[in-house]
Amino acid sequence: MLLHLVAEFDLQRDVVPWLAARGWAAALDTFENSSALYIVNVERNGKIIYTWKGNQRNTHIGLYDLQTKQNEHLYMFERDLRIISCSVNNERTLLAVSFRQYTEEERVSRLLQSVSKYLTLLIEIHPINNVRVLKAVDSCVRVQFLYPVEGRNTSTESRLLLVSEDKYIEQFDIHVVAEEEHKVVIQNSGQLPRSRVADDLIWAQWDMMEQRLFYIVPKESRSTLKCVQFYPDENWNSILESHLDISVNDTQLKLVNFGYDYCQDQDVASESLNLQVFTSKAGGLCVCCSLASDIPDEITYSIYFLHKGYNKTFTVSLERTESHQLKEVAFMNLDYYVAAYLPGQFLHLLNIQHPDLLCYSLFLTGEDARIDMLQNCSIQSPFMSTVLDCHVGSMYAVSISDSALLQFLQNSKRDSERLAALHCALLYFRHTEDLEMQIIWWISENLSTCHSFDPIQEFIIASLYCRMCPETHNLDKLLPYTSLLDWIGIIPGVTCATDIISLPVLEREDRRTTTYLRNIFENAKKVLSHLDTWDSEERLVPLFQEEDYQQQLLMGLMVAQLKDHLMRHLQYVGKKIIDQIVLDYVAKLLYLVHRIMKEVWRRYQLHSCIFCFDERGSAGEFAVFHIMSRILEAASGMCLPLPPGFHTLHLGLGVRCLPLHTLLHYIDNGVLHLTETCVRKLLKDLDNTEKNEKLKFSIVMRLPEALGQKVRQFWNHPINANFVARKYVKLLLEKLGNGQCSRPIPERRSVPVEFLPLNYLTNMLAEIENQGVHPHEKQDRVNVRFVEETALKHTVMLLGLKYS
Repeated sequence: MLLHLVAEFDLQRDVVPWLAARGWAAALDTFENSSALYIVNVERNGKIIYTWKGNQRNTHIGLYDLQTKQNEHLYMFERDLRIISCSVNNERTLLAVSFRQYTEEERVSRLLQSVSKYLTLLIEIHPINNVRVLKAVDSCVRVQFLYPVEGRNTSTESRLLLVSEDKYIEQFDIHVVAEEEHKVVIQNSGQLPRSRVADDLIWAQWDMMEQRLFYIVPKESRSTLKCVQFYPDENWNSILESHLDISVNDTQLKLVNFGYDYCQDQDVASESLNLQVFTSKAGGLCVCCSLASDIPDEITYSIYFLHKGYNKTFTVSLERTESHQLKEVAFMNLDYYVAAYLPGQFLHLLNIQHPDLLCYSLFLTGEDARIDMLQNCSIQSPFMSTVLDCHVGSMYAVSISDSALLQFLQNSKRDSERLAALHCALLYFRHTEDLEMQIIWWISENLSTCHSFDPIQEFIIASLYCRMCPETHNLDKLLPYTSLLDWIGIIPGVTCATDIISLPVLEREDRRTTTYLRNIFENAKKVLSHLDTWDSEERLVPLFQEEDYQQQLLMGLMVAQLKDHLMRHLQYVGKKIIDQIVLDYVAKLLYLVHRIMKEVWRRYQLHSCIFCFDERGSAGEFAVFHIMSRILEAASGMCLPLPPGFHTLHLGLGVRCLPLHTLLHYIDNGVLHLTETCVRKLLKDLDNTEKNEKLKFSIVMRLPEALGQKVRQFWNHPINANFVARKYVKLLLEKLGNGQCSRPIPERRSVPVEFLPLNYLTNMLAEIENQGVHPHEKQDRVNVRFVEETALKHTVMLLGLKYS
C-alpha cells in the first residue's frame, strides 16, 4: 500500500479504558453506536474534543491531548443531549457548545413549539461557573474559538466564530477577568460584542492551522471563493477572491472542519457540495471538488490549482460499479500532493507544485490503491498529512511509504508511472541517502527501458530542485524542475480536461555577452572550492583530480547565467545571498553526478583507480562505462557541466572495455573525449607491440592540434617521429608560401645524401631555418637534421632494407 497510516488517536483505544477506569461508562458495548461516543471537534493545538453518555444518560464532554496522551473531563450536562458542535479556547477556560434540545416530533408531542430546537451556550469552565446563552434558534449552529499563534502568552480576550445554518458567520469578542481562587469569569455583564464576518454563503471551511476562513458565495452562473485571515492582535482581513466555474446546490449549507456531527453531515453530504481547500508549506492553494456525473460508471472531480492558474477535471471509468460501493471522492492533503481517493477503485496523487503535466501525478488502481484503514469516504483532512475518520472515531497520520513507492517504481511498466514515482521519491523523501542509493541503482538498470524521458536527466534536475528550493523563498518558481517540455502520454481509463488561467507574469531575456563571460573561470574555481571539503570516502571515484578547461568553462557560464536570472527576480534577496545560492546549485549539480558515480562504483565493486591499460576491462567496468555514457548524454542534452576528470575516467574505461573499431567510433562521434591526462598515460605506459602501436597511432591521429603538440613528445616511436617531421615540413613550407622568407639557393651539404629530392628539400629547409622561421621553437628535437633522419628511416622501412 502506497499510503502509510498510523493511528494517532482512536476512541476505543485512547478513551474507552480511561472512561471505564473512572466509572463513567454505563455500557461499553454500546460505544460502537455513534450516538454514544463520538468526536465533535479537533482544535489547532491537536486537542480532540469528544462526547459520551454517562451512567445516568448524562452527556459528558472530554478532551484528549495528542502530545501528552492524556484525557481531561471538561463539562457534564445532566441531560441526554445530541452535541452538534463544541470548541474550547486556548486557555481552556471557556467552552462553547451547540446542541439539539428536542426533535420536531418531541416538540409536537410535548407542545413545545415555542421552544427553540437548537441551543448554543458559552460556559465558564475554569472553574465551572456561569452559563450564557448565545443562540436559541431553530437552525443548527456550529462554534469555533480562534487560536493565537504558538507560544503566545495567556490572553484576557477570546474570540468565537458562530456559523449558522441560515448561511451567515459572525464573531463574538469575549473578555475575561481573573478573580480570587483562580476563577476566570466573563467580564461583559451585558450583550457580548459581535460582528458579521460573511453572509449568503453556501459552503465554508475552517483552516485551523493558519486561522483562515474559506467560504463560497453563489453569483449567477458561477461561484466566488473568498478567504478571510484572522490575526492574533487584530480583527480580520479579506485576502483572496477567486471565481470558480462550479455549479453549486443552494439548498443546504455544507461545512468543513467546523466540528463533526456525523449524523447530520451524512444527511448534508448527499445534497451539498463535496469540496475542500488545501494549502501547502510551499505556497500551494488547491480547491478539490467532486462533481456529479450522469454516467453511472464514471466519477468526475476537479482540482483548481489557484497558485498555478490550472484547473484540471478528471473523469475516471470505474472497474466495478456496484451501487453500494459508489460514494463521493475523498480528498486528503499530503503537503506536496493532494490525494483523491475512492475506496475499492482508485487513489490519485496529484503533484501540487507541478500540475501542468500528468506524468508527475500517480494514478493507482487495484492493490496499489488499497488503504485497509479507510474503507469508507466519511473522512476529512483537518491537518496536513492527517486524516480523520468521523464514523470510526480515529485520526491517522498519513504519509507515503518509501518502500512501497520504491517497489512501485521497480515494478512499473509505463513511463508515466516511472516518472511520477521518481519525482515523488525525490520530492517527498528529501536527502534520504538509502532511498537515493536505491533510485540510482534502479536508474542504472533501466537506462534503456524509459522511452519518453532520460532518467539521469530527471534525477539530476529534480534532485537539484529539491535541494535548493527549501533554502530560499520563491526559488521554486525560478529553477527547473524537469528536463521535459511537454508530455503526450495518457493514463488508461482516465481523461483529463485542462483550463488555463493566464497569469500576469512575463519573463524577457536580456542576454548581455559581457555579463555572461565576465569572471567565468573565477566562478568555476569558486564552485570547485565548495567541493574540497569532501571526505576520503567520497573520493572513491577518481574525479576532481585534474583541470578540465571545457568543464570549467561550462561551470562558469552556468554560474553567470543563473546569477543573472536570479538577480532579475530576487532583487530583495541581496547579491551575496544570490552568489551563494548559485554556487551551491552548480556545486550540488557536480555532487549529484559524483553521487551517481559513487553508487555504481560501489555496486560493481570497482577499485579507486583503474588506469591500467595492459588489462581488459571486467563486466562491471563495462556496465559502469555504459552508465557513464548515458550520464554524458544526459548532461550534453541539457548543457550541464560534469566533474573535472569525468572524460578522462570515461576514456580510460573505454580503452579497457571496447574493441579498437568501437573505441574509435565512440571517439569520432563525440561519445568519448580525448583528454591530455588519459592520452599521455596511454602513450607512456603501453609498450610498442603491433596492437598497441595501432591503438596509439589511431589516437594520435585524432588529437586536436593543440593537444597533439603537448602529448606526442611522450611517444618515442618512428611513426610518431614521421608524423612530427611531416608536420614540421608542412609548416615551414606554409611560411615560405606566405612570403615570409626569400626563396633559398640550393647548396649541397657537407655530407650529401645520394637522393636528390631529399637533398634538395633539406637544403631548402635549412635555409629557411637560418632565416629564423622556426615553427617548433619549443621542441628542440625538431629541425632539419631530424626531418632528414626521419625521412631516411621511413624510406628504408618502406623498402624493407636495413638501416645503419
